[in-house]
Amino acid sequence: MRTPIFQLDAFTTRRFAGNPAAVMPMNSFLGDATLQAIAAENNLAETAFLVPEGDDYRLRWFTPAIEVPLCGHATLASATVVMERLEPARSRVVFHSASGPLAVKRADAGYVMQFPARTAEPVAPPPGLIEALGVVPVAVFANAFNYMALLANAQAVRELSPDIAAIARLDRGGLIVTGPGDGIYDFVSRYFAPAKGIAEDPVTGAAHCMLTPYWAKRLNKKEFRAFQASRRGGEVICRLTEGGVELEGSCVFYLEGEVEI
Repeated sequence: MRTPIFQLDAFTTRRFAGNPAAVMPMNSFLGDATLQAIAAENNLAETAFLVPEGDDYRLRWFTPAIEVPLCGHATLASATVVMERLEPARSRVVFHSASGPLAVKRADAGYVMQFPARTAEPVAPPPGLIEALGVVPVAVFANAFNYMALLANAQAVRELSPDIAAIARLDRGGLIVTGPGDGIYDFVSRYFAPAKGIAEDPVTGAAHCMLTPYWAKRLNKKEFRAFQASRRGGEVICRLTEGGVELEGSCVFYLEGEVEI
């Protein structure tokens, strides 16, 4: 069979920046092993598979190694494909997912996603975290999904060179590293998830579900301009709402074609 494939750079307005994602619309999901094999073949941080479900879509995300319960940049890319290619008359789409319904609407310069907030609690550094970072964090926070290490400033976040193999041994799926922003940004971050097959993710929407509530409390504000300081880099507009977190960003198309399965 042949099926469409789109590759986009998400959370950026220029090609070769942001986070690449593959989006593959299908009439129905193939078997899990086949979806995982396709994601491994695509070899991007995430491949999104979407199928129609009434007036909405059902959405699943796979890294090259595993299926994940939430992915921001591939959701942004999927919304762009739906509203720019599949149904260009639409201004809003809802994706049903393992994390519940995710609504995405058009904005002046891109799209706004409504995501769940992921709060976190302060914890003592778990075994191996300080060694993995190579620096002593100001504070450490955790929830069921990730650890988050706070560093003193943006420069420390940008210059960090962690031990990726040691991060993979932590008892959470990923490690967010964050610090106060510089220039026009309220905060900066990086995200490492080698246990999911992603050494460092270029731009991570799901990480900002944890970052936004934390920085809202710390800075006493609800809207932020954030920068993920990976090599590719990407910008996310974040808002804390009563219903969760809004993440706003843009996408750029890189590739459109078909794959044979």
